[in-house]
Amino acid sequence: MQQKKIPMRMCIGCNQMRSKKELVRVVRSPEGNISLDHTGKKPGRGAYLCNNPECLKKARKSRRLERAFHGAIPDEIFEMLEGELTHGK
Repeated sequence: MQQKKIPMRMCIGCNQMRSKKELVRVVRSPEGNISLDHTGKKPGRGAYLCNNPECLKKARKSRRLERAFHGAIPDEIFEMLEGELTHGK
């Protein structure tokens, strides 16, 4: 019997390939709201991050989230995401 394939995704902070379960999805909804998606099922454009505030800082510095979501992201959004990653552990 063949083993089930594990979906792999790249963290936009550290550029490491990890299984989808190890990463947290950041999603921009069709309305334009950006939030963390712990279920991985919210509709919208997604990008993946390690469950680590350092990866969010790297992604913010290199503007990878802006590139993934095709637009500017306000500082309040980054602060909210960092708070959720820090306190969500």
